Amino acid sequence: MNLLKTTFLLTLLTLLLVAMGGAIGGKSGMIIAFVIAGGMNFFAYWNSDKIVLKMYKAREVTRADSPDFYGIVENLARKANMPMPKVYVIPSDSPNAFATGRNPEHAAVAATTGIMRILSRDELEGVMAHELTHVMNRDTLIATVAATIAGAISMLGSMLQWAAIFGMGRSNDEEGGGSVLGSLAMAIIAPIAAMLIQMAVSRSREFMADEGGAKMCGKPKALASALMKLQQSATRAPMEEATQATSHMFIVNPLSASKLASLFSTHPATEDRVARLMAM
Repeated sequence: MNLLKTTFLLTLLTLLLVAMGGAIGGKSGMIIAFVIAGGMNFFAYWNSDKIVLKMYKAREVTRADSPDFYGIVENLARKANMPMPKVYVIPSDSPNAFATGRNPEHAAVAATTGIMRILSRDELEGVMAHELTHVMNRDTLIATVAATIAGAISMLGSMLQWAAIFGMGRSNDEEGGGSVLGSLAMAIIAPIAAMLIQMAVSRSREFMADEGGAKMCGKPKALASALMKLQQSATRAPMEEATQATSHMFIVNPLSASKLASLFSTHPATEDRVARLMAM
């Protein structure tokens, strides 16, 4: 069901992009904006792992450096019959974790020092199984595609605003072209809609990673317990280094110092995630 939902949401983003191009009145603007956004996200896709790991000052560790943590990841990767990812530790007291990399052959998992301090071994195993499921499901690719389309829509929105202000859009009588107010309304609403759809895609992938991670480690209750602990910690002390652009990567929102409306969150409500895990 979540896979179908993700496909549906990505289709909506594509249709929204096409509608924005039609509102501008020509294919050239849509193509140029899409190519620019695609190029930016293509670069991010191939280099995002290095950028994000460096941003959070992550340090690669070996079995000798962190035998327990490395061993957990190694055992889960062997159980899932997937390539061993690189393992990183982030020097932060805020407990959290994320996965990055363009595919299972070029993946990395990272966890903060804080998460290792507050979680039991079983709970940490559940968290890392969740992250390895993200890698197996190629969620980084899906997030990049969504970001590409949403970025193109945002660019088209800016173009449409200027076109409407200076009267460079479609005329009112050209194939039913909209008015200046209509163009401005679409220029404002479409990027917001794209952002909401992109966040919905992220939430759907989190549910899938929870389910897959629980099956991988065989400990859904441990993962549920870990999520509750992490959410409580994130609410009390959000990660200072975190940014809005990378918040979707973490297992719980590192910026959730205050509760956000569900539509504007990159993560599902922790209560819903825990309920689904407990039902397993």
